[in-house]
Amino acid sequence: MVDIRKLILGTTAYTICTFSLAVGWHVLLFEERYEAFGYFEGEPDFLLGLLTIVLQGVLLSVLFPMLKTEGTSFRRGLKFALITGAFFWTSHVLAFVAKQRVPEVSAFIWMETAYLLLQFGLFGLIIGVIHREGASD
Repeated sequence: MVDIRKLILGTTAYTICTFSLAVGWHVLLFEERYEAFGYFEGEPDFLLGLLTIVLQGVLLSVLFPMLKTEGTSFRRGLKFALITGAFFWTSHVLAFVAKQRVPEVSAFIWMETAYLLLQFGLFGLIIGVIHREGASD
């Protein structure tokens, strides 16, 4: 059975963490680089981006308790982040460079890899805290 409290906490944490990092990284810190990569076509749709992130947060928060691994909640959170982050990396980064011509492919891959390591590393720690022993009572 899904623990609704942990689902809401996980979804909220993922949404806040990911949306703020995405805007900060892609729009505030490195906007010119990402425009040069062809990452943006027109103006970003922040509302659709936010909805996408909320849905990802729900799915990841439902999946986390299904991962049965050994270790502390932090270790489990980081393992989960590594697995899900690697999946996102292939579907987000590699798919992007496969679909369109990207100037400086290696720079794009390294920048997005750093971003995703930060995003999923942080989320892994947070989801670990949410699911630590005794956190549900």
